[in-house]
Amino acid sequence: MLPTVADVLALDTVRRGSPRVVAGGDRLDTRVRWVHVGEVHDIAHLLRGGELVLTTGVALPSEPGKLADYIGELAAVGASGLIVELGRRFVRELPAAVVEAAEEHGLPLITLARETPFVQITESVHARIIDIQLQELRASEQLHEVFTELSVEGASPAEVLNQVTRFSGLAVLLENLAHQVLACDAAGGDTGSLLANWETRSRAVMPSERTAYDAAAGWLVTMVGARGQDWGRLILLHDGPPSPRDIVLAERAATTLALSRLLERHQESLERQAHGTILTGILTHAYADPDEAAARARAVGVPLTGRRLVSVVIRLTAPVGTALGEQARLGELAEAGAAACREAKLSALVGALDQSRVGVLLPLPPRTAAETALGALAERLRASFATPFVLAAGSVVESIKDVRRSFLEAEQVAEVAVRQPDGRPFYRLPDLRLRGLLHLLRDDARLQTFAERELGALLAYDAQRHGDLTRILRIYLDAGRNKAVAAQKAHLSRPAFYDRLRRLERVLDTDLDDVESCLSLHVALLALETFRREST
Repeated sequence: MLPTVADVLALDTVRRGSPRVVAGGDRLDTRVRWVHVGEVHDIAHLLRGGELVLTTGVALPSEPGKLADYIGELAAVGASGLIVELGRRFVRELPAAVVEAAEEHGLPLITLARETPFVQITESVHARIIDIQLQELRASEQLHEVFTELSVEGASPAEVLNQVTRFSGLAVLLENLAHQVLACDAAGGDTGSLLANWETRSRAVMPSERTAYDAAAGWLVTMVGARGQDWGRLILLHDGPPSPRDIVLAERAATTLALSRLLERHQESLERQAHGTILTGILTHAYADPDEAAARARAVGVPLTGRRLVSVVIRLTAPVGTALGEQARLGELAEAGAAACREAKLSALVGALDQSRVGVLLPLPPRTAAETALGALAERLRASFATPFVLAAGSVVESIKDVRRSFLEAEQVAEVAVRQPDGRPFYRLPDLRLRGLLHLLRDDARLQTFAERELGALLAYDAQRHGDLTRILRIYLDAGRNKAVAAQKAHLSRPAFYDRLRRLERVLDTDLDDVESCLSLHVALLALETFRREST
């Protein structure tokens, strides 16, 4: 930032002249754009504003009225101050008319009691100004490079905000036009405090310009949008007025966010991204405190605190064909799920969890049964989304810290249901029958011992030889012991598949034509799947 009049007075070259502020002492924080030496009294028309004028006063008029006009003209063009060297025209002090006029116009007026080479002052100040300008130019170039790269890479809003915080050290938030927070970076501060009562606070800050600083709130606000269609606001939290560099940073980040949205319109919306980020953070324990997750959810309009919560996983029952098509279809499913929640008057976090699943965290309204809410969601989603899918729900939990367990349960239910869908509106653990029972007993040592007794030899054999006999056994049993169908599913010729079955019988020391033996092995495999899924 440009030096102030106070900064200039602190320079050694100025201090040697014994400077004394005789007027405008409350304006010493005025920025100095340049230093100009001038002895003529009509110098004002040569200035452009921001200049600190140095003079000995030898050519100034003697009449008090003209001296006052001289001061008034300097103030009118925006001069940052006037320094007068005493000794040539004014010996010990300035005329009262000069001091009074400077005080009236708020123009900093300084006298130098000793003779001071003005060239030393101009060199010192100009060197500092040029150095500051070079630093700002380098910073501007770095800013341009970083945000151009973010634009090219299609960076997420969280990545853009992270760079804003890195450059400024300030907390920054991106909100939509409904004042719901889509992304935020607390700059190391407390996220819960930052987001507390956010919508109310945000609605109170409505600048009239696209980029403006609200001093009462301490917010630098800039609109985000393109082609005349604004869709959000970027907000930097400031303790004081922002620097020009901070304003450039905010506007450059807003441009990057707007461009990213234009490039990603075929993908999920920013709202879905924000919801998905919160859901993923809960499932991966990214939030050290559950209250932070609650604060982030509340900021996007989904209150979780004090509500019973049910986790939902939605999966397509058939692959779309290509990875890009799968991703696009999943994005459509997420948007349809969010729309279904709105139609059912259910606030919920809805977002893609990965490349195959959409997650929904549903806070149940008071006195509403989980089955009622799930039924309403499933009915509206099926009415608007034609591609077949399964909707699976976990157990109802009472707090955010238990949501992960509920989601793991919903994921298992979805994985089973997607293999054998039977047209139910939604699936829950009791609907899985044997698989559901095994899930409930997954921590029982007796079940674990049973599975190890049945499959231990086979698992050891595959581990030592990097074999696939366990997979062959699963295919054989899933095919209802139909060898022809199983061989086809395993992509093996019948002789090759029959050879694998004979090897299985030797390793397991059992008869695979025996129904009871196959039943025991099938239960053990289902139990094994439950153990492995729970540990991931």
